Amino acid sequence: MIYEEYIKTNKAAFIAELTRYAGLLGANVDDLMLIMYAESRLNEKARNPKTRATGLIQFMPSTALGIGTTVDKLYLMTNVQQLYFVYKYFQSHAGELHSVYDFYKVVFFPIMLGKDKDWVLKSSTLSADTVARANPIIDLNKNHEITVAEFEQYVSSFLKKKSQPKQLASV
Repeated sequence: MIYEEYIKTNKAAFIAELTRYAGLLGANVDDLMLIMYAESRLNEKARNPKTRATGLIQFMPSTALGIGTTVDKLYLMTNVQQLYFVYKYFQSHAGELHSVYDFYKVVFFPIMLGKDKDWVLKSSTLSADTVARANPIIDLNKNHEITVAEFEQYVSSFLKKKSQPKQLASV
């Protein structure tokens, strides 16, 4: 399993529960690990000081409320306990998730799900420039806009790392 070395506590229970939830979602375990690694480095205590996004997939406060919890409660949970809410969040998008890109889209910017590759990430309350300034690593051409294609290219960079064999340490 990729990134499993980043699971610092409850490793066996975490892997077992993640495998169970991935099966229920029809998801690839490695794809879910990739998303959690990209968002939190698999640290259930990860918290963005500006947005208060918290946990394994960086739940926003409003998202946490929508799935029946709060970011403060998530912060106090173990990694295994948080997996239930990761599952619950993805379950709310059942039928829309067909690839690792779709799973990650609903974590990162849900309204981009189903949009064309040239669609620019923005909303009625966030300008394209604001989204790009907050995520410069994804604004690949540095034009102050992030398209769906750029987002997928960013995710692909993690997929390429995932598919590379691990190097053996030299003695």
